Amino acid sequence: MVYYKLILNDKRSKSDQIYPIVVRVTSNRISTTVSTGLRVHIKEWDAIKAVIKNSHPNCHILNHQLLDFYTKVQRSILKLQDQQDFSFENLKLSLKEQPVQTSIQAKISFNEFAEQIIRELHESNKSGNALVYQASWNRLSSFIKNKRLNFTDIDYTLLEAFKQHLMKDGVKTNTISNYFRTIRALYNRGIKARLVDRSCYPFHDVTIKSERTTKRAVNITDIARLKTIIIKPETSAWHSRNYFMLSISLVGIAFTDLAYLRHKDIQKGRLIYRRRKTHKEYNIKLTPLANSIIQIYKGRSEKYLLPILPSTTVEDSLTAHKIIKQCIKTTNKYLKRMATELEIDELTTYVARHTWATTAKRLGFSNELIAEALGHEYGNKITNIYLDAFEQSIVDEVNDKVLECLT
Repeated sequence: MVYYKLILNDKRSKSDQIYPIVVRVTSNRISTTVSTGLRVHIKEWDAIKAVIKNSHPNCHILNHQLLDFYTKVQRSILKLQDQQDFSFENLKLSLKEQPVQTSIQAKISFNEFAEQIIRELHESNKSGNALVYQASWNRLSSFIKNKRLNFTDIDYTLLEAFKQHLMKDGVKTNTISNYFRTIRALYNRGIKARLVDRSCYPFHDVTIKSERTTKRAVNITDIARLKTIIIKPETSAWHSRNYFMLSISLVGIAFTDLAYLRHKDIQKGRLIYRRRKTHKEYNIKLTPLANSIIQIYKGRSEKYLLPILPSTTVEDSLTAHKIIKQCIKTTNKYLKRMATELEIDELTTYVARHTWATTAKRLGFSNELIAEALGHEYGNKITNIYLDAFEQSIVDEVNDKVLECLT
């Protein structure tokens, strides 16, 4: 009898704990293994069910591939047994004559793969990424008129035609760039999932340009005038001004990060949090302005510093994303009204970050120091090593000097 089973070959210990998935074949108490070509972390393998766990972002597609390969091994073994010609050598020769990817490529289209990735992102509460992927895929799907699109159909000609179509429709350069980067990311995932060969990669000759965005900074003295506007407490306009002033006092913190700030993030007079977009940790001294606004909302939420998200909201879920998006929309509406009253050209939630950086620059602080405060990389690797050496007190000083301009 010949026995065969999918296993994770973890006999040789590895520091990264990523091991190959193989089919172990046993005959006459002697075993050999046949590689599936897939490798996963030991925590992502279900040894009992012999499948990749749902925690893996591409589990459904990869399990499909494993089943396909396992079936081929089974058929080869049965055929060789029927011919009374089974041996490990003949089995491996038989499998070499049947490329693993062929049937997988025929079964899974780029359409199905894109929709699967988007669905998995939603399921893992990565709604922000899911919506970005969805928008890009919707555009491409509309362009091909919802036809089935195989990975090999995506070539230079199609991508250039898609780009020209978007330009003709008046889509902005940076939006086109975002669509192409997302589609490229989906294609790269397909390569990693072995749904298409790396030699088919179509993006080498496709130029993905982006334009420098228009600066959205406002003079800090105009921001100071916001405090002079008389606003009835507890109104949407009142909250909008509070959120904006808190943002600029926290080194131009992004509105999404503002919404997710928790009580436990405050430690010994400092705010310590990780930015949702980059996962970089920030450590900011709470200034009198920041403290005064935080105190206004003390006790209004069991979990968060501000009453934007309900405490029961699942973080990064589609629901949370919609709540934050609506709050940004409302805040910007009232900031626009205040800007009109103060005769300021533009005032939005994002202006706080630009204004903080521009003010710091006008005060004479270096680009390196401003980049460090904002959490950006600046220059080459040597420069970035230098940035790590900035003491927190120096960044605190920059923020203090910027906020002095508000008084």
